[in-house]
Amino acid sequence: MPKRFRLTRRMPIALTEDAYRKLKRFAHEAGLDEGEAMSFVFENFDAITDDDTLAHRLRQFNLELDARKR
Repeated sequence: MPKRFRLTRRMPIALTEDAYRKLKRFAHEAGLDEGEAMSFVFENFDAITDDDTLAHRLRQFNLELDARKR
């Protein structure tokens, strides 16, 4: 029997405009709302990310973060 899908946690998050547009597009294409799409991404995080690419992208994001905050 499949697990019941319940959204039990709510948290305020801040997204860049680019991230929000990509989340909305992904959710729309998958037939989900934004909360369901975020749940999917994090429940399947290890399966949908490449460790080498993730580490590189994270380093790149952190290097650009200060400049993006201004």
